[in-house]
Amino acid sequence: MIRFDDVVLRYPRAARAAVDGVSLDAPRGAITAIVGPNGSGKSTLVRALLGRLTPERGTIVIDGTPLGALSRLDAARRIALVPQREEPAFPLVVRDFIALGRYAHGGVWSGETPGDRAAIGAAAARAGVDAFLARRTPELSGGEWQRVRIARALAQGGDALVLDEPTAFLDIAHEMAVFELLDALAREGRAVLLVSHQLNLVARFATRIALLRAGALAAFGAPDDVMRGDLLERVYEWPLVVSRDPAVGAPVLVPLRNRAPR
Repeated sequence: MIRFDDVVLRYPRAARAAVDGVSLDAPRGAITAIVGPNGSGKSTLVRALLGRLTPERGTIVIDGTPLGALSRLDAARRIALVPQREEPAFPLVVRDFIALGRYAHGGVWSGETPGDRAAIGAAAARAGVDAFLARRTPELSGGEWQRVRIARALAQGGDALVLDEPTAFLDIAHEMAVFELLDALAREGRAVLLVSHQLNLVARFATRIALLRAGALAAFGAPDDVMRGDLLERVYEWPLVVSRDPAVGAPVLVPLRNRAPR
């Protein structure tokens, strides 16, 4: 569904590429996670999907079509994105904000259709935000705001969902609820591509993990292949061990105290 093929991304006036020769794919029916230290290029890949960065080399392909060959509306009908940072230009009622996801389908501004209303209601219910649809966006907590943004992406529809740090500001219960929702969407046949610092949740739910380091791909494969203590310790430059989750058997990262003399 989504494929990055030898992609190089560089910010204007930057001496070093932020993403350097990365190849990975996110198929339908699976959660593909992108992880790595701060500054490793994770969010840069999402910005490229948003069209905010054009590859210096390589291609980004959506269902066999290069991203550059798709119009903004065509791309939005296929992929819904939840970026890491976002603030409305002015306060909106929560329901109206979620309804913005229907713009790519010709609704909202041309008149809300029954299909739009059904999609908005279903998205709000699945994201758990239907209780505060009448509130305004500045009245939301950080966690509520995050869930509302996910609801807008669900209302947008499409066969792929891309999220940058979707559980930021969420407590444990809501983190789990978001990952359970993403797992359900993947099982229904969507391609789910997410950026996350929550390696233990990623190891439990993702089908494949792409581990970035300094803009390059350090590893890409199943959680058991990527969640290795020697590899993660080298990439994150911190002492750690990897054990097993006693409940589900997934690999679990445990960071250690750094007792080196200061």
